[in-house]
Amino acid sequence: MDIKQLIYLCNLERERHFGRAAEASFVTQPTLSMRLKNLERELGLSLINRSNNFAGFTPEGDRVLAWAREIVSVYQGLKLEVESLKHGVNGTLRLGVVPQCSVALPLLLKAVQARYPQLDYRIAVLSADQLLEALNSHTVDVGIGFFEMATLRELHFQTAMLADRGVEAIFHPDHFPQLVASGPLTLNELAQQPLCLAEPTRYFRRYLDMAFREAALVPRVVVESASVMQLMQCAQVGLGLLISPVGHLLPGSLQGLHQRPIQLQPMAREAALVIAEPGRATPLAQHFFDEARGQLPV
Repeated sequence: MDIKQLIYLCNLERERHFGRAAEASFVTQPTLSMRLKNLERELGLSLINRSNNFAGFTPEGDRVLAWAREIVSVYQGLKLEVESLKHGVNGTLRLGVVPQCSVALPLLLKAVQARYPQLDYRIAVLSADQLLEALNSHTVDVGIGFFEMATLRELHFQTAMLADRGVEAIFHPDHFPQLVASGPLTLNELAQQPLCLAEPTRYFRRYLDMAFREAALVPRVVVESASVMQLMQCAQVGLGLLISPVGHLLPGSLQGLHQRPIQLQPMAREAALVIAEPGRATPLAQHFFDEARGQLPV
């Protein structure tokens, strides 16, 4: 058994396809298949369900895969630590983020860049549930999203809380002059306006939908999208009101738009910056976490 075989196994889990897993591993598909079959022979176990295509892992494969993730994560962490000892903190940090949270991610990355200018980022946009799964499987190094605190404590994650400054409606005053004011909007007032919201599968959208249901209101949602940029553009041209956590959007992107707070109960989940527990977090993740939590707004 060698580390490459375990990396191939993890890549196969992520890609769910032999050809794509081979590409991700920078080998040919026959080479990947041969190395994985050699691993099965060495362990004396069948790890992969095979038909004409990849058909998932056997129960034994799932057990071995859990160990493979841990070993590969430690191995990659060791490589990064050696590189940081030689060249300073550098490399690519894998970030998993939800589409709408209470921090403007570019501002946070820019602040961290002042300390670690050689740090690069690969950002994956995930749902809140996908993000927790990605953190558990080590497919992302850092998570920024909505979490249940009891779950984070149970899994021993390191956590930096993000400030909860409430929720706001964002709209163009030329298209909604009747809403230009400074006081908070009620759910009843929102339900009478066209809205631009995240997809129903997103936690923030589910939170809004529950608030409307509990108030016995049926809002008019004119645009649904997983893309915050699309929702922003729809608000810019006056299709409707964008509802967002306060602090999520860059101030410069709100030029010409009006913001009003919304009267809502706090979310059940809390927004946080999360990495694995000390000793299991990669060196890059730990450096980023230590610097970023000092940059978070309070």
